[in-house]
Amino acid sequence: MENSAEKKALPGFFKGVKIEFKKVVWPDRQATLKQSIAVVAISVVVGVIIAIMDYVAKYGVNFITSI
Repeated sequence: MENSAEKKALPGFFKGVKIEFKKVVWPDRQATLKQSIAVVAISVVVGVIIAIMDYVAKYGVNFITSI
């Protein structure tokens, strides 16, 4: 069961959250688009690098075990 101090603190917490949300500077549509494209491009590049490393490791293990 909550005590009276916790009941009084909860509305103050939400008031503080509302004040902080007003301070946030949200990115515009152009910045969001550029950042999204950058994330997708970097993800694809990292995925390709990991796939190449996986292929090389697989080939190496198969070569070593076939000796």
